[in-house]
Amino acid sequence: MSETNSRYTNGSPAAQVPAGTPQAPAGGRSGPRHVAIIMDGNGRWATERGLPRVAGHRAGIEAIRRVVKACPELGIEILTLYAFSTENWKRPRDEVNALMNLLVEYCRKEVDELDRNGVRIQVLGRVAELPELQRREVERAVERTRHNRRLILNLALNYGSHAELVDAFKAILARVLAGELDPSQIDEQTIAAHLYTAGMPDPDLVIRTGGEYRLSNFLLWQAAYAELWVTPVYWPEFDRCHLEQALAEYARRERRFGGVPARGR
Repeated sequence: MSETNSRYTNGSPAAQVPAGTPQAPAGGRSGPRHVAIIMDGNGRWATERGLPRVAGHRAGIEAIRRVVKACPELGIEILTLYAFSTENWKRPRDEVNALMNLLVEYCRKEVDELDRNGVRIQVLGRVAELPELQRREVERAVERTRHNRRLILNLALNYGSHAELVDAFKAILARVLAGELDPSQIDEQTIAAHLYTAGMPDPDLVIRTGGEYRLSNFLLWQAAYAELWVTPVYWPEFDRCHLEQALAEYARRERRFGGVPARGR
């Protein structure tokens, strides 16, 4: 993949998850290994309280802290947060600037604690298109935490699933034109290997806060068989209790991946 469009580890594109990535325990598990969250409702939370929208985004950072802390304690190995989409650039300039400033603030203020707690930061999306300051701070956080193994925290920044697929197909085409790949060999595994999430397990559970029932261009390929859990709770109010509710619902579901239920069930 090109340096413009990739998953960043150690400040540069990576084709596979770095060595030391947590592995699923032997014998399987009942809980999700990879949880992805669409953090929705910041603006509505603020508006209902007579506050500017940026106040909702700032309150949302507190929710990120709570969830990141809870994930390893609940057996979650990978957490992917939809932080800024390719469509979010359409928002008012003041709000976009505020979000970019909060990104820098989060990277600077949180990296020490994340590092102490064994959290590895990775970024999914067109990272090179971020403003220079934001890109530099993100890459610094990635580099600082790259050896950690307790939790992988994927920040989806300037991310859109359509853009991800376009980038993947361009990378595959480049390999075909270079004579490195026979078109007849292209299959689902080939495409998956060129996504920003290459080398990672697909999300088992996708959570959306704020009550909307849509994926909003988030992990469309990877979430094909993910369990979906939607809550009306706005993201700034989301805490460990809500995460545990989602995990409890996940545990009650039977994941068949297109098959049929076992006899007698």
